[in-house]
Amino acid sequence: MTPIDLSFVDVLLAALSLMIASGFSILLALNVHRRLAISAVRMVAQLLLVGLMLRYVFAISSPAITLLVLAAMLAAATYEVYSRQQFRFGGWRRFGLGGLPITIATLFVSGLALTTALREAAWLDPRHAIPLLGIILGNVMNGTSLALNAMLTSVQREKRAIEARLSLGSDRFQALGEIRISATRNGLIPVINQMAGAGIIVLPGIMTGQILAGMDPLDAAKYQILLMLLLAGAGTIGVIAATQLCVFAITDERHRLRLDRLTAMD
Repeated sequence: MTPIDLSFVDVLLAALSLMIASGFSILLALNVHRRLAISAVRMVAQLLLVGLMLRYVFAISSPAITLLVLAAMLAAATYEVYSRQQFRFGGWRRFGLGGLPITIATLFVSGLALTTALREAAWLDPRHAIPLLGIILGNVMNGTSLALNAMLTSVQREKRAIEARLSLGSDRFQALGEIRISATRNGLIPVINQMAGAGIIVLPGIMTGQILAGMDPLDAAKYQILLMLLLAGAGTIGVIAATQLCVFAITDERHRLRLDRLTAMD
């Protein structure tokens, strides 16, 4: 079975569902159609540019260029984590709080995969390293962003209760314990939903793509299981690391709550 060759007309026809959804938004005065349109245009432009770039990167197959691409992906993900927060830290904390957890989790799990299941692949082979790091990084970024946003929002909302616990002798981990646990669970919701619904409710994207490309369904399922486990492990590591670091960032060495380090964004 040969892969299905998609034309631009086919892609435009696929956009009909989004156009219908935007029509409902206008009809019901939901005001989400502009965001949908902007996001769709941005997505198309980004994917086309990435496709052209990867064609060039795969052709030259240079380890230096591969490392440069991976570094750019990590930097972009760090910025996205920071930019999605309702309450943001200033200075180095704004990037370190998101960048450090996602970098550690992504590189660790990607390295684990490349030394075990994908051990036959070269470490800096762009056809293996870039797609693998990209899918893991995206998952870690989403979970970390959700967890940090939930935690910082909860800290702002419950600041009096937290300060009361601290004044009664609790340390910062005790005072922020319930909030940290809740934020961690919030950040892991996408990962848990993906694993719980895989196969029974939905066919995950990688598996669907491989089946459409002609791979045997059982082999496609094995690859999807591998990726789901990698995504779950990386997402959990990233979320736990981010919430732990957030406890240190929102308090000082004397276990005082430092809301002055946060800035509310519109």
